[in-house]
Amino acid sequence: MTQDDPVAPGATSALLGRARELSIRESGLAVAVTQRRDGSPVVSVVNAGVIHHPVTGELVVGFVARGGARKLANLRARPHATIAFRSGWEWIAVEGDVELAGPDDPLEGVDDISNVLRTVYAAAVGGSQEDWRDLDDKMAAERHTAVLISPVRVYSNPPAAPGSG
Repeated sequence: MTQDDPVAPGATSALLGRARELSIRESGLAVAVTQRRDGSPVVSVVNAGVIHHPVTGELVVGFVARGGARKLANLRARPHATIAFRSGWEWIAVEGDVELAGPDDPLEGVDDISNVLRTVYAAAVGGSQEDWRDLDDKMAAERHTAVLISPVRVYSNPPAAPGSG
C-alpha cells in the first residue's frame, strides 16, 4: 500500500492487525502528528492502540490526550491526524479523520467516556478495562479525551521475510 492509496476495502483489518502487533511490541508507544494553524506538523509520542469505535464498531486507532494539550486544540480545529507505530525497522502509519470523545468533546452515541478511555488505555498499554478503573477520577479531573482515528490511508515498509535482516 502506498501513501497515496486510500485503504482498500477488506485491507483495513489486516493492516490494522499489523499496527496492533507493532503497538504491542512497544508498549503502545507511537508517534502522533497533528497540524498547527499554518499547516506545519506537530509531533508527539503517545500510547496508542487499535480498538473498535465505541459507536460504529469499525476498527480505529485510539489514543488519549490530557485536557488542555496542544494536540487537542489542533485536532478540534483540524480533525485529521497521522499515527506511526514502529518496532525495530518495521513501521506502519495510519492517516485519518479524527473524532474526539471527552468531557469537552461529547461524541454522539457515547454516554460513558470513562469506558472509552479505559478501552483505549487497555489496547495501548495492556491489561483490561477493569485494570484502569482506578484512574477514572484522575482522568475526569484532568479532562482526558479519547482521540479516535478512522483510517483513510495506511502505509508501511514491507514486513521482513523470515530469516532476513
